[in-house]
Amino acid sequence: MVHYTQQKINAYSPTTILFTGLAITIISSVIIGIFTEEYIFFGLPALYLGLYLAIVDFRKIFYLLLASIPISTELELPGGFSTDFPSELLLIGLMGLYALYFLRNGWQLGSHFFKHPITILLLVHVGWIGLTVLHASNQVIAIKFFLAKIWYIISCYFMAGLLLKTEKDIQTFFKWVFIPLLFTVIIVMIRHALMGFSFDSINSVLNPFYRNHVSYAAILVIFFPFLWYAPTWVTKYTKKWWLLIGSIAFFLIAIYFTYTRAAYVSLIIAAGTYFIIRFKFMKIALASALIIVIVGLNFVAQHNKYLDFAPDFNKAIAHKKFDNLLDATAKGEDISTMERVYRWVAGGYMVKEKPWFGFGPGNFYTYYPQYTVSSFSTYVSDNPEKSGIHCYYLMVAVEQGILGLIIFLLLCFTVLLKAEQLYHQALTASKRRLVLMITLSLVIILSLLLINDLIETDKVGTFFFMGMAMLVNLEKERVVGCQFDVHL
Repeated sequence: MVHYTQQKINAYSPTTILFTGLAITIISSVIIGIFTEEYIFFGLPALYLGLYLAIVDFRKIFYLLLASIPISTELELPGGFSTDFPSELLLIGLMGLYALYFLRNGWQLGSHFFKHPITILLLVHVGWIGLTVLHASNQVIAIKFFLAKIWYIISCYFMAGLLLKTEKDIQTFFKWVFIPLLFTVIIVMIRHALMGFSFDSINSVLNPFYRNHVSYAAILVIFFPFLWYAPTWVTKYTKKWWLLIGSIAFFLIAIYFTYTRAAYVSLIIAAGTYFIIRFKFMKIALASALIIVIVGLNFVAQHNKYLDFAPDFNKAIAHKKFDNLLDATAKGEDISTMERVYRWVAGGYMVKEKPWFGFGPGNFYTYYPQYTVSSFSTYVSDNPEKSGIHCYYLMVAVEQGILGLIIFLLLCFTVLLKAEQLYHQALTASKRRLVLMITLSLVIILSLLLINDLIETDKVGTFFFMGMAMLVNLEKERVVGCQFDVHL
């Protein structure tokens, strides 16, 4: 009798009910789809499966997000908006799941993560963005930007803080990103090889995974530190070890054929950062970098010195060979470099116009033409791609004001100083490797931001916020995995 009762209870458990519902949904959707010839009904089981996983174990949804990052594609939406599909939809869904989970289980999460200086500065950063929305020149654009920032941070920082705690968790993170990323690199390299690895064909072989060669190169170099240290997780000379070693060489070749100067430089900076961290030079390095930037800006601003760097309109052209591009860059005749300068000059005037709250999040593109200087214009200054300022730090100053830039820099400096401190406090070699791996990835991102504005993209922003979350979790020596169920 007792045995029968136990079976009856299990038969009506939530998991059993949900699984039965999935079976019914599959059968019903197939029947309805066949009879109505509306094959969209075949997608209902996928939707139901997503809801099922969200209730039973939303780690699977998070892993799906990781796998989607390399293969997601940019879709244009009505009203001039766009989205990264499916990654951004998963970010929004995970944001909702985290909110529900926090309301129900927030007391279990502990205070270390939420009281950490990185978390506090990140929240101040988001809070300031919210304040600048109120003063934005175009509030519709600003609100959309602010909402996107929220679901990025909740899903990639706070959800990652919940799920990426141990070395095993980080290994899982690596696997879910590595496999689809390797798949896209193989596809791109095959296509590129068929076109002779030519410089002018790189952008044409990236669809549908990457918008351009900069986005492609960015994710490769950002992920490279993880790939570099991954062989230490497996036994030497096994099949997995050789696969990882071969992948390191393959990725280096792929990075070269992206023909992206910023990617090359960022890897060199990351290599230098290794020695900076090891010999405790981070404070000196950050102070030196800050002084150089301030002195440089003061130099070009005095007596309109910046006008001396205006390009020759007829010589600033696009190049079809990479060696010609490098030569033109050195001479100030490369069109992409000089177009950046064109927008940076406009950005400088915009900061001067609204130094406190800026023009509002996402508002640079709409208003920068009014502040450009014609002597810096190039053949592509009409900006058909509607791209940004190509310097994230300057973009923050333009859209969030000088105080917004100071807050963001404080966040970045705190991350790097904490990482150096954590490296030297680590009691094991494996933990030091984890800290270095994550930190060098973040350094690469911060380097790329000097001449790009990529934080708001899924190929970069996800790694930025997840990397910070992993560092915060690694700070405690007694780091433990998820001691509680991750379901609603």
